[in-house]
Amino acid sequence: MDLRNRMFVTAMGVSLAEDDGTAGERLIAYHEEQAKGGAALIVTGVMGVAWPVGAVQPNQLGVSDDRFLPGLRRLTSRVHAHGAKIAAQLHQGGLVAAHSAQFGHPLWGPSVPGPFAGDFPDYFLPEELAAFGGSVVPSVKVLTTEDIATAVRHYADGARRAKEAGFDACEIHGGHGYLISSFLSPSTNKRTDEYGGPLENRARLMLEVLAAVREAVGPDFPVWMKLDSREFGKSVGTTLDDARMVARWLEAGGADAIAVTAYHDVGQAKLHSGSNIPHEPEMNIPAAIAIKGEVSIPIIASGRVEPDRGEQRFQEGAFDFLAMGRKVLADPHLPNKLAAGRPQDVRPCIYCYTCVSTAYVRQQVRCAVRSETGFEYLQDKANPPSGKRYVVIGGGPGGMEAARRLDAQGNKVTLIEQSDRLGGTLRFAALAYEPNERILEWLKREIEASNVDVRLKTTATPELLRTLEPDEVIVATGAVRDMPPIPGSDLDHVFSGDDMRKMMLGESSDALKRKTGLATRLATKIGAATGMTANLDFVRKATHQWMPLGDRVVIIGGELVGVELAEFLVERGRTVTVVEEGPKFGKGLTVVRRLRLIPELREHGVALFAEAKDIRITPEGVAFATPDAEAHLIPADTVIVAKGAHGDTSLADALRSNGFKVKEVGDCTGVGYIEGAIRGATRAVLGEEAIPQV
Repeated sequence: MDLRNRMFVTAMGVSLAEDDGTAGERLIAYHEEQAKGGAALIVTGVMGVAWPVGAVQPNQLGVSDDRFLPGLRRLTSRVHAHGAKIAAQLHQGGLVAAHSAQFGHPLWGPSVPGPFAGDFPDYFLPEELAAFGGSVVPSVKVLTTEDIATAVRHYADGARRAKEAGFDACEIHGGHGYLISSFLSPSTNKRTDEYGGPLENRARLMLEVLAAVREAVGPDFPVWMKLDSREFGKSVGTTLDDARMVARWLEAGGADAIAVTAYHDVGQAKLHSGSNIPHEPEMNIPAAIAIKGEVSIPIIASGRVEPDRGEQRFQEGAFDFLAMGRKVLADPHLPNKLAAGRPQDVRPCIYCYTCVSTAYVRQQVRCAVRSETGFEYLQDKANPPSGKRYVVIGGGPGGMEAARRLDAQGNKVTLIEQSDRLGGTLRFAALAYEPNERILEWLKREIEASNVDVRLKTTATPELLRTLEPDEVIVATGAVRDMPPIPGSDLDHVFSGDDMRKMMLGESSDALKRKTGLATRLATKIGAATGMTANLDFVRKATHQWMPLGDRVVIIGGELVGVELAEFLVERGRTVTVVEEGPKFGKGLTVVRRLRLIPELREHGVALFAEAKDIRITPEGVAFATPDAEAHLIPADTVIVAKGAHGDTSLADALRSNGFKVKEVGDCTGVGYIEGAIRGATRAVLGEEAIPQV
C-alpha cells in the first residue's frame, strides 16, 4: 500500500453513523474532509463485526451484515477521490459494550469480571452519569469455545466485507478493554482452559482472529493489530514485556504493522486521560520504541505528539507512522498545511477534551475550536454573507472568530475592543491553562493576516457606529463578572475573578488600587509599560516567584474558573481551599478534563468543600456550614470569589434601539466558555442551519 505521507487519522468513536449502523452522509462527509485535508490514511472509528452486539456507543458503524456494504462503498469512494486511503477498524466491544446492553445484548467476555471499584463516578454531574450509565445492568456472556469460534468468524467476515466495500486495509482492535484485549489481560481473563492462564493462552484469541482475517482477505491486503502496550493503574494487567512478546507473535502470524496504544483501570478517574488518550505529551512513545525494537514490521504511534516533535521522533526511529486524533478534529487540513510549510496556520487543539467527553455522555463528536467538526454534512447549507460592512464589538475569542470568518468571506470588517489588546478573558484562561494560549495566538495571527480593521482602546458607541455605516453589528462583549452578595465581600483581602484577571495581566481598577499595596501597583504599571504582562509565558514563570497574594487562599466557587484557578495557585505554592455551594466541582469543564483535574487538586492538597451553606467572609477567613451542619472557619490571607459571571445583552439592546441590526455571540448571551464563543461566532457567520446549537 503506497501512502502520500506518514500521517494517519487515528480511529475515534465519533457516533456519526446512522441509527441502523450504516454509513450515511454525516459520517461520509466527516471522513471526506479529512481526506481533503491531506492525511495519508484514515482509520474508521469502531466498526462492529457483531453489530448491534458489542456496540460501545450510539450511532456506531457496523460491518456485520451485507446490508452495510452500499454505505461503506460510498464512504471509501469519497475518501479515495481525494487521494487518501482508508482502513476499517474491526471491533467487538466485549466487556466494555455497555451501550449494546441497553438493548438486551449481553457483554461478551472471557470470564465474569470482578466488582467495579474506584472514584470514576464521583466526578460526573448527575445528568452526565445518567447519560453514561444508562438504565440497564448488563449481563455477561462467558464465551464457550464454540462462542469463541463464532467471534473469530465475525472478525473474518467483517474483514471480507471491508475489502469488498473498497477499504484499503483493516486494523483489528486488540486493545482498550474490548473483546480481544479482555482475553489478553490477566485482570479480566480468569479462564483455566486453553484461552486462559499463561500469556500464550491469553493471546490465543488475538492470534486466531489475525489468522482468520488474513485468510479472509488474502496475503496482499494490509492488516494490522492495535495492541495495548500496558494497562496503567492495574496491579495485575498487561505489561510492556507482555506486549513485546505478543508483538513478535503477531509479526510471525502475518500482521503487517502494529498500532501501539495503552489502556487503564477504568475505575480510576484520572487515568481516563492517562493511557490511550494521554494528557501528558508523548506518553506512549517509549512503549512504541520498545515494541519497534522487537519486530521488523512498521509501528504506528499516537498520543499527544505535536507535529514538530513527531517529525523529530520519526527521524530518531521511534515509529514509522504517526496517527493523530484530536489535532485532526481541530484542523482536518493539518497535513496539507504542514506539507505546504505553513505550520503556523494549523488551528491548534487545546486539549479541553470536548471531543472525548461527548462519548461519555452519548453524544456525537464535536470540537470546541472548530464548530464544523461532525457537521461537515451540513456545510452545503451555509449561507455566509459577502460584500457587506460589519462591526464586531469585543476582541475575545467570539469576536475574533466572527471577524476573521467575515473577512474571509469578502466583507469589510471593523473589530472594536475596549482594552489595549485582543483576547478578552481568554487571556486569563490561557494563563491558568497553557493550551488555551494556542488558540488565542492562532486567532490573533488570523486577525493580523486579515484585512480586519482593529481598533483597540475604543468604546463602541452609537455615534461611532453611525460613522462606520455597518449592515450588521455583532456584539461579542463577553460575560459580566459581578461580585455576588456574600457577607464580607467588601473586605480588602477579597478579590473578584475580575480583580484577579486584571492583576495577573497588568491591568488596573479602582478596586485593585484599594486592595493592593504600592509595590503591587508599581509592578503592574511597569509590567504594562514594558509589555511584560502581555507575555503570558513570562507571567506564568514570574508568578512562581512572586504574586501579591497571601500564602493561604480560599476560593469561593468551584466551577470551571474556580478549579482552574486553584490549579494555577497550588502550582505556585499556595495553600488552597475551594468552597462550592453546589454538590459537584468542575461544572463547565468537560467530563474527561474534570476526571483529571479534580483528583489532581486533591493529590496536591487542595481542600474541597461542596454543598457549603451560609458562606461569609471575615477578616480571619471564610466561614460556612456543610450539609451535616458542621461549622467551618478556614483561615485565609486572600479570598477569591470565582463566581457571579452572567450574560449581559444591554449593549446589544441599546444598539438595536438606535436602529442597528445586531447579533450577539459568546458569553454575553450566557457563559459558554471557549466552545460557546467559537460556536456562536461560527453560527452568526455561516448560519444556524450549517452549525446547530449544542
